[in-house]
Amino acid sequence: QVELVESGGGLVQAGGSLRLSCVASGRSLSAYDMGWFRQAPGKERDVVATISPSGSKTFYADSIKGRFTVSRDNTKNTMYLQMNSLKPEDTAVYYCAADTIWTVQDDYDIWGQGTQVTVSS
Repeated sequence: QVELVESGGGLVQAGGSLRLSCVASGRSLSAYDMGWFRQAPGKERDVVATISPSGSKTFYADSIKGRFTVSRDNTKNTMYLQMNSLKPEDTAVYYCAADTIWTVQDDYDIWGQGTQVTVSS
């Protein structure tokens, strides 16, 4: 059983940067597609970015293209989300997820508990 733990969230001013990490335990992530999702208060959970097992294929939501970068280090069983030029509308709980099937929908099998990102104006 894979367990995912996110970290790196916090409070940042608009225009600032944060790097989220998602560390897996229990099994190697090297065979899993992975993704970052976010959920703002009162809104549905939306995809932010996804990445294939090798890292060769990625997907980004239009709202964060050019500002966020997803990456992974399978030797460390970790996925990252570098977030630059943050905006107040990026405020949300960010979740990482893993699945054995490539998808950009929020129907991943394995989820972390989430980390709060708050961007002040």
